[in-house]
Amino acid sequence: MSPVSSAQTPTDSNGSPARDASAPARVPSIPLTAERPPQFTEASVGGLVKEATIQLSTLIRSEVELAKAEVTSEVRKGVKGSVFFIVALTVLLFSLFFLFIALGEVLDIWLPRSAAFSIVFVLMVLIAALFGLLGFRRVRSIRKPERTITSVRETAQLASRRGKR
Repeated sequence: MSPVSSAQTPTDSNGSPARDASAPARVPSIPLTAERPPQFTEASVGGLVKEATIQLSTLIRSEVELAKAEVTSEVRKGVKGSVFFIVALTVLLFSLFFLFIALGEVLDIWLPRSAAFSIVFVLMVLIAALFGLLGFRRVRSIRKPERTITSVRETAQLASRRGKR
């Protein structure tokens, strides 16, 4: 008598097992050499060191591939989330036009219409000038990467000295 399972594996249109969309894609391994079954003969120390080095190299490369896959997955999530922020900021930007029109209409209660909207226009120009000045000051404060430049120069000097010896 064999056990019967009521759970079925979902399949796609080709009949192959369906993959969960939320699950990360399988990370391929990077074999450096064909895996051999362990041999229990007496091996030299050099052979054991070579085998351990190959195994360690394969392990490190696999870990790097796993890290790349995880980082890529997280970056994709971040990009998708940032799209929503960009849409929200765009809607907010276009909503400001209505705010300034409403401000002009409110000022129209006490002032002539042309004066009310002129005040709103001057207010918008002042705000634009303020943000332009802040942006200019921020961009002007950008400096070249001195530490990186120094490090590259030192490395080049060391490499040229070793080449002369």
